[in-house]
Amino acid sequence: MQQFVVPQFIDVEDKVIGPITTRQFIIMLAGFIIIGISYKLFDFSLFIVFGLLVFGVTGIVAFLKINGRSFHYFLLNLFQTFKRPKLRIWHHVFSQSDYEIEKENFATIARVAPEKYYTSSRLAELSLVVDTRGAYQGEKENSSVKSVAR
Repeated sequence: MQQFVVPQFIDVEDKVIGPITTRQFIIMLAGFIIIGISYKLFDFSLFIVFGLLVFGVTGIVAFLKINGRSFHYFLLNLFQTFKRPKLRIWHHVFSQSDYEIEKENFATIARVAPEKYYTSSRLAELSLVVDTRGAYQGEKENSSVKSVAR
């Protein structure tokens, strides 16, 4: 059987220049192009203000990470959250025939399943059995019930 190399660390981006990744390089390059165009279009004081604003925004988008994710993923998730409705309502049309069927099913289930009440000590014992994943078998006084249940 052939052995294959399984790629690891697939979420790590490739580095282009030192610690800067390809995505960060392209974002910063686009920011510098916008700043260069603004130098040609605006007067110097407006260029300084606009250039600092663009430089700050591109730096944030390129380098800031929130919860280990890139900032542009955070922005996408933020816009998707705002786009969703805040209140979700389930509109189910329930006809009279559906009501009658459910009423009959509930009546048969109620007759089949008798109500059982457990004491707090029995609930604690059942909790211990579940927590130990069956290693603890419970008290031996109910062994006849357990042998039937198995």
